[in-house]
Amino acid sequence: MADLQLSNNKSCATIKARKGVVDLWNAFMLGGAELNMDTDMPLCPTTTQTIPIALISWREAKRIHRKEMLRRNRQYHCDVFIHFYCDDQYFDGKLSSIWTFPKKALCVIRHFAGIIAPDFSTNADFPDPLKRWQFYRMNAFDAWVGQQGVPVIANARWGTPETWDYCFSGFRCGDMVAIGTVASGLRSLENRDQFEVGLRELIERVHPPTIVVYGSVNTSCFRALEQQGIRIVAFPSDICRAFERRCRHE
Repeated sequence: MADLQLSNNKSCATIKARKGVVDLWNAFMLGGAELNMDTDMPLCPTTTQTIPIALISWREAKRIHRKEMLRRNRQYHCDVFIHFYCDDQYFDGKLSSIWTFPKKALCVIRHFAGIIAPDFSTNADFPDPLKRWQFYRMNAFDAWVGQQGVPVIANARWGTPETWDYCFSGFRCGDMVAIGTVASGLRSLENRDQFEVGLRELIERVHPPTIVVYGSVNTSCFRALEQQGIRIVAFPSDICRAFERRCRHE
């Protein structure tokens, strides 16, 4: 098991593992990270002020990487940000998880303009400890990738009010954040109400000047934020873009 040496300000100064022990929990990701004083969640600061030109999924990023490696083009660069707004199986599968194989993931990520922090699922029917673990992994991975010099945009997601204290505790006040609306079920009035209440809480706690949105922003809550002076930068989902392409060819 790894020993974490913490300073008084909850900053992880060093990570030491006993000889012969395998770091199954990725404790190394906390080396140099700061932890929230109340929740012990790693802080996952946004490390860039640059607005992405475009977003592509992790699956697409891996496809591009494989293609370029076959060409032996090891210096390629794509000026787009990677997002993880897709089913967990595509980035957290048993044989290809970015958490299980983070250094392999980093080898791909370095060829792109940056990432939006992983969007590990935190379904409403998950037990609370599992939801906390998913938020922990999102924040720890985000913090670690940022320390490797990769531009990172913190990802915001939330559940019902009892989750707010820990799901919002990893942000740095005043940072740009990203949100995925694809799986939020905003067509349902109940889901929309919960989303909007949580969004207002995010604004109250984090005060982001800019919100990058993957998916639809066709709701009054985003228009209200723009009226408050918050910049909303929306990117259509992969499903939406595929539908638009099909319509153009019909």
